Amino acid sequence: MWAMSGLMLLDTPSLYFRAFYGVPESVTAPDGTPVNAVRGLIDMIARLVQDRSPERLVCTMDADWRPAFRVDALPSYKAHRVADDGGDQTPDALEAQLPVIDAVLDAFGLARAGVPGYEADDVIGTLAVRGAADGPVDIVTGDRDLFQLVDERGPVLVLYTARGIRNLQVMGEKEVAAKYGIPGRGYGDYATLRGDPSDGLPGVPGVGDKTAAALVTRFGSVDGILAALDAGTDEGFPAGSRRKMEAARDYLASAETVVRVVTDIDAPELTALDDRLPTGPRDPAALIELADRWNLSSPVNRLLNALSANSP
Repeated sequence: MWAMSGLMLLDTPSLYFRAFYGVPESVTAPDGTPVNAVRGLIDMIARLVQDRSPERLVCTMDADWRPAFRVDALPSYKAHRVADDGGDQTPDALEAQLPVIDAVLDAFGLARAGVPGYEADDVIGTLAVRGAADGPVDIVTGDRDLFQLVDERGPVLVLYTARGIRNLQVMGEKEVAAKYGIPGRGYGDYATLRGDPSDGLPGVPGVGDKTAAALVTRFGSVDGILAALDAGTDEGFPAGSRRKMEAARDYLASAETVVRVVTDIDAPELTALDDRLPTGPRDPAALIELADRWNLSSPVNRLLNALSANSP
């Protein structure tokens, strides 16, 4: 059993995509509709509540999976994921389950939060910075971009799901520094330089992991690198990298907007958020109906038991 977590922030899209691909589509409701993502997500939350004992929990959502401010800065941002109809490439069998996920979370009384024009990452960033003032924050995600939020002062930790919910990698500043050879909170700058094909982020041509790590370690940030370029110094630049940075000035300015998680959203969706972890369902009748209709009784009971056991 880990120590108690104050606030837990779930990157819900990351988790339900993982559940969708990790649980067979043969897991269906009585009418044959796949419910693998719903069941998997509920079980993930139950496991997290059981193992981490959060006092507060928020299921963050993508109100906009490809925000205009990021696309305007870098048109390639997630461009490879755009479907023919202009939306994202969420499989139909998963798309059909998203309203069920929302309904189940609401029946339990688990807080859901999404803000128009922003991704779940930005909601997480804002709530993490706000929540860290009151105590520990756990961010549960399979997205390495959120490593930029780790902060030993909260502490703000990322519970990284690459190996599964039962084998979470706890990533703080020390772990990020050890894995990537960069300052603990420097992952955003490192990713900007190295690039991330999964997000359509090209990186600086000719700059790989080692050079990116050396530059971030030496200059602290992309802004620090640009300041060194402006100063005309060659000191601290690995061989040939100064020229590459100079040629990539426009990209660096644009990519910073894309990579940097927003941490100061001012929106009513977050102002009045009740993130207290419930000890029982908000709407028991609705939860029973959903469990019966969608073949969710087993995972629903597991989450109910975890919530009850977590109560003071």
